[in-house]
Amino acid sequence: MILLQLGLYFALLSLLTFGGLSAVIPEMQRYIVGVKGWVTPTEFMHLFAVAQAAPGPNVLIVSLIGYRVAGVAGSLVALLGLCLPAAALTWAVSALWERGRDSLWGNVIRRTLAPVVVGLIFAAGYVIATPHGPDWRLWLIALLTAAGMLTTRLNPLWLLASGAALGGFLL
Repeated sequence: MILLQLGLYFALLSLLTFGGLSAVIPEMQRYIVGVKGWVTPTEFMHLFAVAQAAPGPNVLIVSLIGYRVAGVAGSLVALLGLCLPAAALTWAVSALWERGRDSLWGNVIRRTLAPVVVGLIFAAGYVIATPHGPDWRLWLIALLTAAGMLTTRLNPLWLLASGAALGGFLL
C-alpha cells in the first residue's frame, strides 16, 4: 500500500514539476513531512542537502525519500513515479511546441512562465531554510550562499561546503 501511495503521489507531483524539481520542494515537504509523517522536518532537510551535494540530477531527493520510506523498492517506485509521467507528457507536447516556438504565443508563454518558476524556487528556499520555524541562523546561511552565487563564480559545491561548515558552527 505504501508503494502505491509513493508512486501515485510522485506521479501527480511529476506533472507539477514546472521549472524543475526545486519548484515543488515546498509541496513535497508539506506532504512527506506534514501529511504523511514519513520523515521529520530535519530528516527532510538532511535528505535535501545530501541530494544537492551528490553529483547528478535534482531528482535524487525523490530516490532518497523513497528509500527512507520503503527501502530499495520505494526508491525505484518514487523515481519512476516522478520521471515517467513528466517524460511522457514532454514527449507528447514537444512536437506542438516546436511548431509554435517562434510564434507570438510561444514568446508570451516563455515570458509569463519565467517569473512563476523563479517564485517557486524562492518558495522552495523558504521551506528548506525554515524546517521548524524562522531561525535567523538558517536565514543568514541562505542569504550568504545566495550572495556568493550572485557575486562570485565559485563552484556551488564550495558554497555548499561553506554553508555546511557555517551551519555546524552556528547550529
